[in-house]
Amino acid sequence: MNVANLVSVLASLSWLLVIGSILFAGASVARGGRARSFASLVIGALALALVLSTVSQGLIFVQPEARGVVISALQPTGIRAQALQPGLRFVVPFFESVKTYPIAKQTYTMSGAAAEGQIAGDDSIVARTADGQEVRIDASVIFSLHPSEVVDVHIEWQNRYVDGLIRPKLRGIARDSAARYAVQEIYSIRRDELASEIEAELRGVLESNGLMLDAFVLRNITFTPEYASVIEQKQIAEQEVEKQAFVVKQREQEAEQLRQQAKGQADAVVIAAEGQAQKILIEAKAQAAALHAIGDALTTNPDLLQYTYVQELGDDVQVMLVPANSPYLFKLPELEATAGTPASE
Repeated sequence: MNVANLVSVLASLSWLLVIGSILFAGASVARGGRARSFASLVIGALALALVLSTVSQGLIFVQPEARGVVISALQPTGIRAQALQPGLRFVVPFFESVKTYPIAKQTYTMSGAAAEGQIAGDDSIVARTADGQEVRIDASVIFSLHPSEVVDVHIEWQNRYVDGLIRPKLRGIARDSAARYAVQEIYSIRRDELASEIEAELRGVLESNGLMLDAFVLRNITFTPEYASVIEQKQIAEQEVEKQAFVVKQREQEAEQLRQQAKGQADAVVIAAEGQAQKILIEAKAQAAALHAIGDALTTNPDLLQYTYVQELGDDVQVMLVPANSPYLFKLPELEATAGTPASE
């Protein structure tokens, strides 16, 4: 409870005290008491009540989120030029009164939903587009009174600035703006542009009347059932096209994967073939080098071939038969030298 309210309560109690003192004095006089002895009590109670009531009428406490407009019989214009600032203030009792206005942000909503707007029932804005389609617009206006222009707002609108200014102006601006767009533009690519246009025009109107627009919210745009059905069918068709495009892309990716796998397998076959060919080439070169070395060895040592032949014979060979007139595998000069000499006894 602030001081102004406390003084007001005390003033009310003081008048009860006046009534009680009068009743007490009357009862005492009726029992034979002297009226003069109770007169001072009644006068004192009355004087206290008048003082407290006078102070109560002049003492005003303005909340931090408000400003006070002083209606004054002492001013030529009937009103003080400056609004009362927050805090405990004093005005001339019985000649001046105070009307307070909130300067905090307020929200006014117009909606087709019954429980969302300030007015029960469908309070959406009905408008027609450039191509003659009917649309319903749900919107919210977040605004506040300009602290330095509260007196002017009181003079122009009093507390009717919502119903007398914001509501009709918003309806008119929204209808005029919607009429500059085709229904498909509002539905899709130019919805934000429509909201920005309404906000800019509404901001100018409010500022010229002492109010500040904090934000304009385009909550929803509702179309006729027929056009809503067309939009739904269009969305279904677009989704089907997107689905088919996705399937085609998926198939292309699968085909590309198969091509890459086939290419990898082909590359592996080629690499394997090249490795095998390289192996054969290396082996052929080695064999050729070996044969060349053998040829060189046979050229310089003809008996090497016969020696190699004998080396390949099995270990159990004791006697060999060779065709007549065949040369010996090895020259046997010792046998030739002793062929004509008889053996010694």
